Amino acid sequence: MSQLQNDRYLRALQCLPVDYTPIWMMRQAGRYLPEYRQLRAKAGNFMTMCQNPELACEATLQPLQRFDLDAAIIFSDILTIPDAMGLGLYFEAGEGPKFSRSITQLSDIEKLPIPDPNQSLKYVTDAISLTKKSLNGKVPLIGFSGSPWTLATYMIEGGSSKSFSKIKKMLYCEPKALHLLLEKLAHSIALYLNAQIEAGAQSVMIFDSWGGVLSHQAYQTFSLDYMQLILSQLKRGKKSEDITSYVPVTLFTKGGGLWLDTIIRSGCDAVGVDWTVNLSQIANKGQIALQGNLDPTVLYANKPTIEANVESLLSEFGYNNGHVFNLGHGILPDIPVEHVQYLVDAVHRQSKRFHYD
Repeated sequence: MSQLQNDRYLRALQCLPVDYTPIWMMRQAGRYLPEYRQLRAKAGNFMTMCQNPELACEATLQPLQRFDLDAAIIFSDILTIPDAMGLGLYFEAGEGPKFSRSITQLSDIEKLPIPDPNQSLKYVTDAISLTKKSLNGKVPLIGFSGSPWTLATYMIEGGSSKSFSKIKKMLYCEPKALHLLLEKLAHSIALYLNAQIEAGAQSVMIFDSWGGVLSHQAYQTFSLDYMQLILSQLKRGKKSEDITSYVPVTLFTKGGGLWLDTIIRSGCDAVGVDWTVNLSQIANKGQIALQGNLDPTVLYANKPTIEANVESLLSEFGYNNGHVFNLGHGILPDIPVEHVQYLVDAVHRQSKRFHYD
Protein backbone atom coordinates (compact mmCIF):
# COMPACT_ATOMS: atom_id res chain seq x y z
CA MET A 1 0.00 0.00 0.00
CA SER A 2 1.02 3.64 -0.42
CA GLN A 3 3.31 5.13 2.22
CA LEU A 4 2.00 8.57 1.37
CA GLN A 5 -0.26 10.35 3.84
CA ASN A 6 -2.05 11.96 0.85
CA ASP A 7 -1.92 10.01 -2.43
CA ARG A 8 -4.98 11.62 -4.10
CA TYR A 9 -2.85 13.28 -6.79
CA LEU A 10 -1.22 10.00 -7.85
CA ARG A 11 -4.55 8.17 -7.68
CA ALA A 12 -6.19 10.81 -9.87
CA LEU A 13 -3.38 10.53 -12.43
CA GLN A 14 -4.15 6.80 -12.67
CA CYS A 15 -7.92 7.49 -12.89
CA LEU A 16 -8.53 5.76 -9.56
CA PRO A 17 -11.24 6.83 -7.09
CA VAL A 18 -10.55 9.67 -4.65
CA ASP A 19 -12.67 11.33 -1.99
CA TYR A 20 -12.13 14.82 -3.40
CA THR A 21 -10.40 16.36 -6.41
CA PRO A 22 -6.70 17.02 -5.75
CA ILE A 23 -5.24 20.45 -6.52
CA TRP A 24 -1.80 21.90 -7.06
CA MET A 25 -0.83 25.00 -9.04
CA MET A 26 1.78 25.71 -11.66
CA ARG A 27 4.33 28.13 -10.17
CA GLN A 28 2.86 27.53 -6.73
CA ALA A 29 6.31 28.37 -5.33
CA GLY A 30 6.63 31.91 -6.61
CA ARG A 31 6.59 35.66 -6.24
CA TYR A 32 3.00 35.94 -4.98
CA LEU A 33 4.29 34.54 -1.65
CA PRO A 34 6.03 37.07 0.61
CA GLU A 35 8.26 34.35 2.06
CA TYR A 36 9.39 33.43 -1.46
CA ARG A 37 10.34 37.05 -2.16
CA GLN A 38 12.36 37.10 1.06
CA LEU A 39 14.12 33.86 0.13
CA ARG A 40 14.94 35.15 -3.36
CA ALA A 41 16.33 38.39 -1.91
CA LYS A 42 18.47 36.33 0.44
CA ALA A 43 19.73 34.17 -2.45
CA GLY A 44 20.48 37.18 -4.65
CA ASN A 45 19.04 35.81 -7.89
CA PHE A 46 16.77 33.14 -9.33
CA MET A 47 19.51 30.83 -10.65
CA THR A 48 21.27 30.74 -7.29
CA MET A 49 18.00 29.50 -5.79
CA CYS A 50 17.68 26.82 -8.46
CA GLN A 51 21.28 25.64 -8.11
CA ASN A 52 21.30 25.48 -4.32
CA PRO A 53 19.46 22.30 -3.21
CA GLU A 54 18.68 23.68 0.25
CA LEU A 55 17.16 26.87 -1.14
CA ALA A 56 15.27 24.96 -3.85
CA CYS A 57 13.89 22.62 -1.20
CA GLU A 58 12.81 25.54 1.00
CA ALA A 59 11.05 27.23 -1.95
CA THR A 60 9.31 23.96 -2.90
CA LEU A 61 7.96 23.51 0.62
CA GLN A 62 6.78 27.10 1.19
CA PRO A 63 3.34 26.79 -0.47
CA LEU A 64 2.75 23.44 1.30
CA GLN A 65 3.24 25.21 4.63
CA ARG A 66 0.49 27.69 3.76
CA PHE A 67 -2.04 25.70 1.75
CA ASP A 68 -3.54 22.22 1.85
CA LEU A 69 -2.15 21.36 -1.59
CA ASP A 70 -2.14 17.76 -2.80
CA ALA A 71 1.28 17.77 -4.49
CA ALA A 72 4.63 19.55 -4.40
CA ILE A 73 6.59 20.42 -7.55
CA ILE A 74 10.34 20.78 -7.32
CA PHE A 75 11.53 24.37 -7.54
CA SER A 76 13.59 24.62 -10.72
CA ASP A 77 13.37 25.98 -14.26
CA ILE A 78 12.52 24.44 -17.62
CA LEU A 79 15.77 25.78 -19.13
CA THR A 80 18.26 23.86 -16.99
CA ILE A 81 19.16 21.52 -19.88
CA PRO A 82 20.15 24.24 -22.39
CA ASP A 83 22.19 25.84 -19.59
CA ALA A 84 23.92 22.50 -18.95
CA MET A 85 24.63 22.31 -22.69
CA GLY A 86 26.74 25.44 -22.30
CA LEU A 87 24.46 28.20 -23.60
CA GLY A 88 24.76 30.36 -20.48
CA LEU A 89 21.29 30.93 -19.01
CA TYR A 90 20.68 34.22 -17.24
CA PHE A 91 17.68 36.34 -16.30
CA GLU A 92 17.13 40.02 -17.12
CA ALA A 93 14.84 41.86 -14.73
CA GLY A 94 11.44 42.23 -16.39
CA GLU A 95 12.56 40.45 -19.56
CA GLY A 96 12.65 36.79 -18.59
CA PRO A 97 15.28 34.17 -19.50
CA LYS A 98 18.10 34.83 -21.96
CA PHE A 99 21.11 32.89 -23.25
CA SER A 100 24.63 34.20 -23.66
CA ARG A 101 24.98 32.03 -26.77
CA SER A 102 22.12 31.09 -29.08
CA ILE A 103 21.85 28.40 -31.75
CA THR A 104 22.02 29.80 -35.28
CA GLN A 105 23.19 26.95 -37.54
CA LEU A 106 23.75 23.21 -37.89
CA SER A 107 27.36 23.36 -36.67
CA ASP A 108 26.16 24.89 -33.38
CA ILE A 109 23.78 21.95 -32.90
CA GLU A 110 26.41 19.35 -33.77
CA LYS A 111 28.69 20.71 -31.01
CA LEU A 112 26.03 20.52 -28.30
CA PRO A 113 26.76 17.88 -25.64
CA ILE A 114 24.11 15.64 -24.09
CA PRO A 115 24.40 16.57 -20.40
CA ASP A 116 24.98 13.93 -17.77
CA PRO A 117 22.19 14.68 -15.25
CA ASN A 118 24.30 13.22 -12.44
CA GLN A 119 26.99 15.83 -13.07
CA SER A 120 25.93 19.13 -14.62
CA LEU A 121 22.34 18.81 -13.36
CA LYS A 122 23.11 17.16 -10.04
CA TYR A 123 21.83 20.22 -8.18
CA VAL A 124 18.31 19.36 -9.39
CA THR A 125 18.45 15.69 -8.38
CA ASP A 126 20.00 16.67 -5.03
CA ALA A 127 17.14 19.12 -4.48
CA ILE A 128 14.61 16.37 -5.28
CA SER A 129 16.25 13.93 -2.84
CA LEU A 130 16.35 16.55 -0.08
CA THR A 131 12.77 17.68 -0.71
CA LYS A 132 11.44 14.12 -0.83
CA LYS A 133 13.05 13.46 2.54
CA SER A 134 11.71 16.74 3.97
CA LEU A 135 8.17 16.01 2.76
CA ASN A 136 8.27 12.76 4.73
CA GLY A 137 5.36 11.30 2.78
CA LYS A 138 3.05 14.30 3.24
CA VAL A 139 2.25 14.62 -0.50
CA PRO A 140 3.83 13.37 -3.76
CA LEU A 141 6.71 15.26 -5.37
CA ILE A 142 6.57 16.24 -9.06
CA GLY A 143 9.64 16.53 -11.28
CA PHE A 144 9.59 18.24 -14.67
CA SER A 145 11.28 19.46 -17.81
CA GLY A 146 10.50 21.67 -20.76
CA SER A 147 9.60 19.89 -23.99
CA PRO A 148 12.15 19.60 -26.83
CA TRP A 149 10.26 22.12 -28.96
CA THR A 150 9.94 24.63 -26.12
CA LEU A 151 13.63 24.35 -25.17
CA ALA A 152 14.60 24.70 -28.82
CA THR A 153 12.59 27.91 -29.15
CA TYR A 154 14.55 29.56 -26.33
CA MET A 155 17.87 28.21 -27.61
CA ILE A 156 17.34 29.51 -31.16
CA GLU A 157 15.53 32.75 -30.31
CA GLY A 158 18.07 33.49 -27.55
CA GLY A 159 15.25 34.07 -25.05
CA SER A 160 11.54 34.81 -25.12
CA SER A 161 9.89 35.68 -28.42
CA LYS A 162 6.63 37.04 -29.79
CA SER A 163 6.99 35.95 -33.42
CA PHE A 164 9.22 32.83 -33.09
CA SER A 165 10.58 33.84 -36.50
CA LYS A 166 14.09 32.41 -36.01
CA ILE A 167 13.01 28.89 -35.04
CA LYS A 168 10.22 28.83 -37.61
CA LYS A 169 12.71 29.91 -40.28
CA MET A 170 14.87 26.92 -39.32
CA LEU A 171 11.80 24.67 -39.27
CA TYR A 172 10.88 25.50 -42.86
CA CYS A 173 14.33 26.21 -44.33
CA GLU A 174 16.61 23.81 -42.43
CA PRO A 175 14.33 21.09 -41.03
CA LYS A 176 17.14 18.52 -40.78
CA ALA A 177 19.08 20.82 -38.46
CA LEU A 178 16.04 21.40 -36.26
CA HIS A 179 15.28 17.67 -36.12
CA LEU A 180 18.85 17.02 -34.95
CA LEU A 181 18.43 19.57 -32.17
CA LEU A 182 15.05 18.17 -31.13
CA GLU A 183 16.43 14.62 -31.09
CA LYS A 184 19.37 15.67 -28.89
CA LEU A 185 17.01 17.46 -26.56
CA ALA A 186 14.61 14.50 -26.37
CA HIS A 187 17.42 12.14 -25.33
CA SER A 188 18.75 14.71 -22.85
CA ILE A 189 15.30 15.20 -21.32
CA ALA A 190 14.71 11.44 -21.02
CA LEU A 191 18.00 11.05 -19.14
CA TYR A 192 17.15 14.05 -16.98
CA LEU A 193 13.65 12.89 -16.07
CA ASN A 194 14.86 9.35 -15.35
CA ALA A 195 17.47 10.85 -12.99
CA GLN A 196 14.69 12.84 -11.30
CA ILE A 197 12.64 9.66 -10.91
CA GLU A 198 15.64 7.85 -9.45
CA ALA A 199 16.17 10.75 -7.02
CA GLY A 200 12.58 10.47 -5.77
CA ALA A 201 10.17 12.25 -8.12
CA GLN A 202 6.84 10.38 -7.94
CA SER A 203 5.38 11.97 -11.08
CA VAL A 204 6.93 13.95 -13.92
CA MET A 205 5.53 16.63 -16.20
CA ILE A 206 6.69 17.90 -19.59
CA PHE A 207 5.91 21.57 -20.19
CA ASP A 208 5.36 22.26 -23.89
CA SER A 209 4.88 25.96 -23.28
CA TRP A 210 5.23 27.00 -26.92
CA GLY A 211 3.72 24.04 -28.78
CA GLY A 212 0.63 26.13 -29.39
CA VAL A 213 2.50 28.49 -31.75
CA LEU A 214 2.98 25.69 -34.30
CA SER A 215 0.77 25.05 -37.29
CA HIS A 216 -1.58 22.10 -37.23
CA GLN A 217 0.71 20.15 -39.57
CA ALA A 218 3.93 21.03 -37.69
CA TYR A 219 2.75 20.25 -34.15
CA GLN A 220 2.88 16.46 -34.49
CA THR A 221 6.20 16.45 -36.37
CA PHE A 222 8.15 19.01 -34.36
CA SER A 223 6.60 18.77 -30.89
CA LEU A 224 4.49 15.72 -30.08
CA ASP A 225 6.70 13.17 -31.88
CA TYR A 226 9.63 14.18 -29.69
CA MET A 227 7.59 14.10 -26.49
CA GLN A 228 6.56 10.57 -27.48
CA LEU A 229 10.24 9.73 -27.97
CA ILE A 230 10.82 10.81 -24.36
CA LEU A 231 7.84 8.77 -23.14
CA SER A 232 9.30 5.65 -24.78
CA GLN A 233 12.50 6.04 -22.73
CA LEU A 234 11.09 6.85 -19.30
CA LYS A 235 11.37 4.35 -16.45
CA ARG A 236 7.83 4.63 -15.15
CA GLY A 237 7.68 1.35 -13.22
CA LYS A 238 4.57 -0.82 -13.02
CA LYS A 239 1.09 -0.20 -11.68
CA SER A 240 0.25 -2.16 -8.55
CA GLU A 241 -1.58 -1.84 -5.24
CA ASP A 242 1.30 0.36 -4.09
CA ILE A 243 0.35 3.58 -5.87
CA THR A 244 3.94 4.84 -5.63
CA SER A 245 5.37 1.96 -7.69
CA TYR A 246 4.33 3.72 -10.89
CA VAL A 247 5.46 7.19 -12.05
CA PRO A 248 2.71 8.89 -14.10
CA VAL A 249 3.65 11.37 -16.83
CA THR A 250 1.69 14.53 -17.67
CA LEU A 251 2.04 16.36 -21.01
CA PHE A 252 0.98 19.99 -21.14
CA THR A 253 0.88 21.91 -24.41
CA LYS A 254 -0.25 25.47 -23.78
CA GLY A 255 -2.62 26.37 -26.59
CA GLY A 256 -2.88 22.71 -27.57
CA GLY A 257 -6.64 22.30 -27.28
CA LEU A 258 -7.02 21.61 -31.00
CA TRP A 259 -4.82 18.52 -30.71
CA LEU A 260 -6.20 16.96 -27.53
CA ASP A 261 -7.30 13.74 -29.23
CA THR A 262 -3.79 13.25 -30.59
CA ILE A 263 -2.09 14.11 -27.29
CA ILE A 264 -4.39 11.70 -25.43
CA ARG A 265 -3.17 8.88 -27.70
CA SER A 266 0.51 9.73 -27.14
CA GLY A 267 1.08 7.26 -24.31
CA CYS A 268 1.05 9.78 -21.47
CA ASP A 269 -0.98 9.25 -18.30
CA ALA A 270 -2.43 12.74 -18.05
CA VAL A 271 -2.97 15.75 -20.30
CA GLY A 272 -2.70 19.28 -19.00
CA VAL A 273 -5.14 21.74 -20.58
CA ASP A 274 -5.37 25.52 -20.54
CA TRP A 275 -8.48 27.63 -19.98
CA THR A 276 -9.53 27.58 -23.65
CA VAL A 277 -10.62 23.95 -23.30
CA ASN A 278 -14.12 22.87 -22.24
CA LEU A 279 -13.64 19.78 -20.08
CA SER A 280 -17.18 18.56 -20.80
CA GLN A 281 -16.32 18.11 -24.48
CA ILE A 282 -13.43 15.69 -23.89
CA ALA A 283 -14.74 12.21 -24.58
CA ASN A 284 -11.95 10.25 -22.86
CA LYS A 285 -12.63 11.40 -19.30
CA GLY A 286 -12.14 8.54 -16.89
CA GLN A 287 -9.75 6.74 -19.28
CA ILE A 288 -6.95 9.33 -19.20
CA ALA A 289 -6.42 11.92 -16.50
CA LEU A 290 -6.91 15.63 -17.18
CA GLN A 291 -5.17 18.47 -15.38
CA GLY A 292 -6.53 22.00 -15.34
CA ASN A 293 -7.81 24.40 -16.15
CA LEU A 294 -8.74 27.60 -14.29
CA ASP A 295 -7.73 30.88 -15.93
CA PRO A 296 -5.13 32.25 -13.45
CA THR A 297 -6.63 35.74 -13.70
CA VAL A 298 -9.81 34.46 -12.01
CA LEU A 299 -7.76 34.68 -8.81
CA TYR A 300 -7.87 38.48 -9.01
CA ALA A 301 -11.63 38.26 -8.48
CA ASN A 302 -13.70 38.21 -5.29
CA LYS A 303 -14.58 35.00 -3.46
CA PRO A 304 -18.02 34.48 -5.05
CA THR A 305 -16.46 34.69 -8.52
CA ILE A 306 -13.72 32.22 -7.59
CA GLU A 307 -16.36 29.93 -6.08
CA ALA A 308 -18.49 30.10 -9.23
CA ASN A 309 -15.55 29.30 -11.51
CA VAL A 310 -14.54 26.33 -9.36
CA GLU A 311 -18.12 25.04 -9.51
CA SER A 312 -18.18 25.48 -13.30
CA LEU A 313 -14.95 23.54 -13.90
CA LEU A 314 -15.83 20.73 -11.52
CA SER A 315 -19.22 20.40 -13.19
CA GLU A 316 -17.60 20.35 -16.65
CA PHE A 317 -15.47 17.37 -15.61
CA GLY A 318 -18.40 15.78 -13.84
CA TYR A 319 -18.68 12.44 -12.07
CA ASN A 320 -15.51 10.88 -13.45
CA ASN A 321 -12.20 9.75 -11.98
CA GLY A 322 -8.99 11.35 -13.19
CA HIS A 323 -9.24 15.11 -12.60
CA VAL A 324 -6.36 17.11 -11.12
CA PHE A 325 -7.50 20.68 -10.53
CA ASN A 326 -4.91 23.24 -11.60
CA LEU A 327 -4.56 26.59 -13.29
CA GLY A 328 -4.42 26.76 -17.07
CA HIS A 329 -0.92 28.23 -16.70
CA GLY A 330 1.29 29.59 -13.94
CA ILE A 331 0.00 31.68 -11.04
CA LEU A 332 0.67 35.41 -11.51
CA PRO A 333 2.99 37.32 -9.16
CA ASP A 334 0.41 39.84 -7.90
CA ILE A 335 -2.36 37.38 -7.00
CA PRO A 336 -3.58 37.91 -3.40
CA VAL A 337 -2.42 35.06 -1.16
CA GLU A 338 -5.82 34.83 0.54
CA HIS A 339 -7.46 34.17 -2.84
CA VAL A 340 -5.18 31.16 -3.36
CA GLN A 341 -6.20 29.86 0.06
CA TYR A 342 -9.84 30.29 -0.86
CA LEU A 343 -9.35 28.47 -4.18
CA VAL A 344 -7.74 25.42 -2.55
CA ASP A 345 -10.45 25.22 0.10
CA ALA A 346 -13.22 25.68 -2.49
CA VAL A 347 -11.90 22.87 -4.70
CA HIS A 348 -11.69 20.45 -1.80
CA ARG A 349 -15.08 21.43 -0.40
CA GLN A 350 -17.04 21.52 -3.65
CA SER A 351 -15.48 18.46 -5.29
CA LYS A 352 -16.56 15.96 -2.63
CA ARG A 353 -20.01 15.65 -4.17
CA PHE A 354 -18.45 14.45 -7.45
CA HIS A 355 -16.75 11.50 -5.73
CA TYR A 356 -18.01 8.47 -3.87
CA ASP A 357 -16.33 6.75 -0.95
